[in-house]
Amino acid sequence: MATQSETIAAANQEAVRRIIAAEPVLIDVRPASEVIDDLDPQMILHAGPPIEWARMCGPMQGAVAGAIVLEGWAENLLAAADLAASGGITFRPNHDFDAVGPMTGMITCSMPVMVVENRAFGNRAYCTLNEGLGKVMRFGGNDTDVLARLEWLASTLGPALSDAVRARQNLPLKGLIARGLSMGDEMHQRNVGCTGLFLREIAPSLARNVGDAERLAEVLEFIAGNDQFFLNVAMAIGKAVMDPVRGIEASSIVTAMSRNGTEFGIRVSGLGDRWFTAPVEMPRGLYFPGFTEDDANPDMGDSTIIETMGLGGFAMAASPAVARFVGADSATAALDHTRDMMEITAGQNPEWTIAALDFAGVPTGIDICRVVETGIVPTINTGIAHREPGVGQVGAGIVRAPMACFTEALEAFVAELGIA
Repeated sequence: MATQSETIAAANQEAVRRIIAAEPVLIDVRPASEVIDDLDPQMILHAGPPIEWARMCGPMQGAVAGAIVLEGWAENLLAAADLAASGGITFRPNHDFDAVGPMTGMITCSMPVMVVENRAFGNRAYCTLNEGLGKVMRFGGNDTDVLARLEWLASTLGPALSDAVRARQNLPLKGLIARGLSMGDEMHQRNVGCTGLFLREIAPSLARNVGDAERLAEVLEFIAGNDQFFLNVAMAIGKAVMDPVRGIEASSIVTAMSRNGTEFGIRVSGLGDRWFTAPVEMPRGLYFPGFTEDDANPDMGDSTIIETMGLGGFAMAASPAVARFVGADSATAALDHTRDMMEITAGQNPEWTIAALDFAGVPTGIDICRVVETGIVPTINTGIAHREPGVGQVGAGIVRAPMACFTEALEAFVAELGIA
């Protein structure tokens, strides 16, 4: 009979096997209401673990108010805030709906979402389209320019991508990430390579299926001019890859990490969909001119699904160019971040390798037992939002997951297995 440690090890290896075996494919781009089950009218999905309006941070409240006006549920931002405060809006985490969203993570009925199917396991995941750079809703922006861009995403970019993806009958994504890693991307802060690769794959189909030349030019220009376009694709990949790892009995592998600007939460395979939360920490990094850490909001977003599958801060060794931007002192420090993450993971992914580490696979399968035993917590690459609603991004950096999430989860895991 296997010992408990052997049972846990076997369960964790099964979790790693499922991560490596995943085959994420982009199959469509559709309005959220058409593809996300149980997304009700006057419901807003948000990043992170569950949270109510009164506990939301400034940029989260700003994004909510903007989303309400976008959907036509209120005429202006003040009325939108009153509606949210009165209980007229239902708030739910994206993760409860097989979805993810960056930073504030807003998803409402009209927003176009990418549909990524994991062909190895048959599950689907959803993520909004990246809005571009500057003042955007994901960082709490909500003015007329922000809303106009979101309307363009729904009226022009989403349908164009849908036609293009359907015409070519899908777009396999796993290989794009492998190539992106060799081009200096880590998929969280740097997506330049993968955005270019994505555009190269989809451009011919766009050209064949977008009939209006000016509309085609707008779409191509938007993707080509947005170095972070692939971020949201990578997030949908992460959700599609990690969801089949949920519910493995006796597995201590993390299936989701997320933050809502107030709390950081994790989920663990052997403990179902329960959130283990702790106060979220402040990022450490570089700020845009005119801003300092006094302007920053605590960390937020579902984009930590990228680290959960072994990329982002876990693959920083592949992206020395991003190391200084996110606050690392040197390219050597980037290597050290990845080596540290190898100490808290159950395996490596041979499909996604890092040349600077002699083609070692990215650290894969965050193990709560190893996190608590070593005292090493996940390193996360992240953007930094202004603490006030409506301002937007003010920098980028690194944040650490709070240890309290992992100790609480480990206590529950021990109780679940009946370990004395």
